[in-house]
Amino acid sequence: MTTLTVQQALDNIYASLKNDNEDIDTHIQHLKTAMSAGSQKSVEVESARLVQNNRQGRKLMQSYFRKRGVIVTFSDSAQ
Repeated sequence: MTTLTVQQALDNIYASLKNDNEDIDTHIQHLKTAMSAGSQKSVEVESARLVQNNRQGRKLMQSYFRKRGVIVTFSDSAQ
């Protein structure tokens, strides 16, 4: 398996979200691996690129990712 960068893993997650969460758990695992390689504790997601860019959608995403060991923060959001 080729090691992805955090940005590549995030791009795959954005694509997965647009495709009705297709293979989202696999992409989250790749993101988690990329983050641990770079010693990152959290990842910043561009809220403008989310399919459901409202408070409820962001909180749902944070919860889902947190359960899988990834802390998500958002940029460009009015929280």
